[in-house]
Amino acid sequence: MLNKFLACALAALCLAISAARADEAEIKKSVAVLYGSNVKVNAVRKAEALGLYEVQIGNEILYSDEKGSYFVQGDIIDVKGHLNLTEARRNKLAQIKFSELPLELAVKTVRGNGKRVFASFEDPNCGYCKKLAKELVGITDFTMYTFMIPILSADSGEKSKAIWCAADRSKSWNDWMVNGIEPQAATCATPIDKLLALSQKLNVRGTPAIFFSNGERIPGFVPAAKLDQELNRIAALK
Repeated sequence: MLNKFLACALAALCLAISAARADEAEIKKSVAVLYGSNVKVNAVRKAEALGLYEVQIGNEILYSDEKGSYFVQGDIIDVKGHLNLTEARRNKLAQIKFSELPLELAVKTVRGNGKRVFASFEDPNCGYCKKLAKELVGITDFTMYTFMIPILSADSGEKSKAIWCAADRSKSWNDWMVNGIEPQAATCATPIDKLLALSQKLNVRGTPAIFFSNGERIPGFVPAAKLDQELNRIAALK
């Protein structure tokens, strides 16, 4: 009797797995019809609400019914929990392995004891990056790795090169970003091409883009008080 029960349970499980796969195949087929066959679906999983399926395309999320007959674009908000479920998932999907960042290719700035570590992707002509640099003057006890990605203009490339070739890269970067002192033109080998490729790999779409030591990211400018708070939160997790 027990063997018969186990056989039935196994058969039911196999049917459930088969159905789930069939649903995923239908959803992927519908994505191809709607957005084109060149659009890749990274994953399909059951969403946390409304009986929908979460469809991951890159770092973007949309929702589908189980057969891919209908798609829903937008965020799901948990009213009781005061939580944006979609945003939480986007942040999770956007996490990186901080240990895999090529920190030797960054401009390293240390303040105070340097214990709180984070990285940023920035363009030297980015207005919000300059605002961030000015705000950082007000906090301490951090190590910041700045990856220069000149994406705004040809002049951004020239400034990135000059800063990288400076005797004191951190000073040259902060002199420019905080005080407007232009870096002196210089010639040397730079990692700019590698950093541009890395930014594409990590789906960095604008500057500044901040990455914390636990892999979380903030896409865009954040006030110093908020950054300080996040650094303390992540330090406490360790």
